[in-house]
Amino acid sequence: MNGAETLVETLLASGVRVCFANPGTSEMHFVHALDQHPEMRCILCLFEGGVSGAADGYYRMTGEVAATLLHLAPGFGNAFANLHNARKAQSGVLNIMGDHADYHLRFEAPLKGDTVGIAQAVSHWTRVCSSSGKVAGDAAEAVQAARSKGGQIATLILPANTAWEEASSFAVAAAPPPLRRPSVAEVKAAANALRQPGAILMIDGPALHSDLGLLAKRLTKAYGARLMQPFFVSRFRRGAGALKIERMAYRIEDNLKLLAGAPSLVLCGTARPAGFFAYPGLPSTPDDPETRLIELCSREMDIAWTLHALSQELGEAELTADDFVPEDRPALAEGAVTMAKVGESIAALMPEDAVVVDEGITASAHLAPALRRAAGHDVLTITGGSIGFGLPNAVGAAVACPDRKVVVLEGDGSGMYTLQSLWTMAREGLDVTTVIFANRGYQILREELAAMGVNGVGRNAQRMFDVEGPILDWVALAQGHGVQAVRVSDMAGFNAAFSEAMGQRGPRLIEVVC
Repeated sequence: MNGAETLVETLLASGVRVCFANPGTSEMHFVHALDQHPEMRCILCLFEGGVSGAADGYYRMTGEVAATLLHLAPGFGNAFANLHNARKAQSGVLNIMGDHADYHLRFEAPLKGDTVGIAQAVSHWTRVCSSSGKVAGDAAEAVQAARSKGGQIATLILPANTAWEEASSFAVAAAPPPLRRPSVAEVKAAANALRQPGAILMIDGPALHSDLGLLAKRLTKAYGARLMQPFFVSRFRRGAGALKIERMAYRIEDNLKLLAGAPSLVLCGTARPAGFFAYPGLPSTPDDPETRLIELCSREMDIAWTLHALSQELGEAELTADDFVPEDRPALAEGAVTMAKVGESIAALMPEDAVVVDEGITASAHLAPALRRAAGHDVLTITGGSIGFGLPNAVGAAVACPDRKVVVLEGDGSGMYTLQSLWTMAREGLDVTTVIFANRGYQILREELAAMGVNGVGRNAQRMFDVEGPILDWVALAQGHGVQAVRVSDMAGFNAAFSEAMGQRGPRLIEVVC
């Protein structure tokens, strides 16, 4: 038995069942060890950003850690952007990064890089295996770290010789340590603050897609407090039957109005809200300067215990039908394409309990009003703001939930970052429908330029914002990756294409010219 074999057996013994991979030469002994264990599902992604994005989506929908297989520092660098998103989503991800044999590192080989430095820049836990005999123990600790504090990024660096040299046996990951809790005094202070008229409880994490949300609603309703969620979250419930929770906006100007005049803002499972960027003449945070900010429970703490402790202080009011989103599906839209109409048709046709991965960027605001009227579904958003999240995240969600329809709302510019994920969808037969909004550019950058006070756009700016000349052909791109695709320019075409996609299994792509 060698180090690589003890690594695979440790992962399996510790409950890790999926490995999203893009291997290289340094990982060949690990690949061989994986090949001896068909019970580990290995999924090839053609770009490392697809690997990390898929592991993120998998965790969001299962709460279980997947492994990634990445090739040295450059491969990890390619995965970095979606690891950033995963970190902001509080997703547990276990990276296995191969490295040169330790005795080879003194030579300046072409792929030599700062594996520790790049790993530590985004990981909560990083370790280099020092010998083959320690691989199993290190792997077990890595699994434990990825599961700790509600989900972390853990990176185990595996020098090639520690994979091929002799080792003894596997190990089993210990349970993560108990989550930290606020003190009784802190809970009482937060409860007193929530008794004030107009107070706000802001929640995130599992409270947005589990019964903890019901508890949060009951305890805030007891004293008439407002219940809110951040705009960008790892997962939340929307549509018919979902709990009514106020959602913050993208623009800080809108959030200043939402939070104005609140006597207190209690945070449970989330951090203090901040503007996506800084803007001239605007504050960095939208909470009212007169508001008392109470950071009761961070995302890394015990959210469930904290909400139960608050309910013991405040009591709980009965929920009624008015606390939930009613059944109100819109009719199919007709005529020329608009984003609002596309949202109506998606809401009309999307089945119950779908998973929507939202990277529509500027289109999303126009789609959202109608999607709130769709059948109940889960929504995954781009928590870290690093584009190229949507397609690979959908891969992970579809692997996690093979019996649920996955719908990706994707901008054409952001989709180009990780379009290789279409190939993985095709190879794995994943039930993912991708809707590409082809506005031929980075529309969000036009809006951000205006938000900075610049209203005139010249040739250089335009050529950096537009993706025209040539126009991207998403039908050809999808078909080249093995995915059936169609382009639509009116609502009749969209309705037919989306209805067909919802009625059949397997990957589909619809390019909406807008």
